[in-house]
Amino acid sequence: MASLLLALAVGCTGLYAGFMLIFQTGIMSALARLTDAEFVTAMRRINEYVPKAVFLTVFLGAVAFPAAAFLVPVDDRTDTQKWLVLAGLVCAVLNHAVTIGGNVPLNTALAASEATGDDPATVRAAFEKRWNGFHRVRTALVTVAFALLTAAAVL
Repeated sequence: MASLLLALAVGCTGLYAGFMLIFQTGIMSALARLTDAEFVTAMRRINEYVPKAVFLTVFLGAVAFPAAAFLVPVDDRTDTQKWLVLAGLVCAVLNHAVTIGGNVPLNTALAASEATGDDPATVRAAFEKRWNGFHRVRTALVTVAFALLTAAAVL
């Protein structure tokens, strides 16, 4: 059971890290080339469609599986492996804290600006740089979580 949980932890954090990296290096780079109105509209639509069942499963699994892998007792796991799993879990939790405390409020404000008809340039200026900053931090955190959990699995 413990090996399965660790494998699921590695899989979920790997999928999530890949999603975050592609979003940072591909999607946001492409969106940066859009006009203000196009950018704001595209981000609003992305924020409506991304948090669906598949994404939420991976998002929640990136914390739940490392937590389960850490909490399930394993007699033959070394202290190093235990610390690596714990460190991976901490990074995954911090990733979620940044997402919930940083990116989500910006997404909410972006969505709310649609009803007020705010100027797209003003909306983008309040959103893009801050959102990208938070996104870089959470991408780094989940990538480190993935590396730590992978190291624990292969030791």
